[in-house]
Amino acid sequence: MKATNEITKILVIDDHDAVINGTIDAIKSKYSSADIIKAKTTEEAFEKLNSFPDQDIVITDLSLPEKPGDKPQPETGIKLFRHVIEQHPSLNLVVQSADTRALIRLRPQINEHQGGFTVADKGESIDQMLTKVEWSLQGINFTPREMRTGLELKQEWHSLLELAFNECLTDKEIAKKMSIAERTVRNYWTKIQDALEVYPDDDKNLRLQTEKKAREIGLID
Repeated sequence: MKATNEITKILVIDDHDAVINGTIDAIKSKYSSADIIKAKTTEEAFEKLNSFPDQDIVITDLSLPEKPGDKPQPETGIKLFRHVIEQHPSLNLVVQSADTRALIRLRPQINEHQGGFTVADKGESIDQMLTKVEWSLQGINFTPREMRTGLELKQEWHSLLELAFNECLTDKEIAKKMSIAERTVRNYWTKIQDALEVYPDDDKNLRLQTEKKAREIGLID
């Protein structure tokens, strides 16, 4: 994973000029050396992803037109996300939208995605949006509350909690014990923390907060 001060390529997708220009200005204020590419339709987004496959992060609206002149629709954005998740499984993503309810259709794919995945409401402040960008670049997951209702932890996530907090194993030791890559262990952590609604806080240790929440709701003894 690159350090955030080394981020070089960002793709911004939105069909509204005011939004796309405002997003780019905000991104430049924090990542001044980034090479920012923009697209206004999913057709153009596919073209840019194929021409510039080594993006560090994609920031996109959910309701998008397929071609110039088409009506923006969430289903069009969902098709784009399915493609990105399947073809670019480690790409960091930020959904910037006023209505993200359609994302529930992608819950299984998002759970399997290896890159960062965060959601920023268009009504949020610039600072809040930039925080979601930063989290995604760190490989963190942050999804809408409606996608986290009815807590369901996969068996391997539960095993990770047991090994980390009851057997006190390191990520490297957990990877060996579970016969998976250490990167996969880190990805499991982000999924678990999103499910538990535990997110970065400068004043708190993320792992300790994860353990506290997991014990409080009975996921581990």
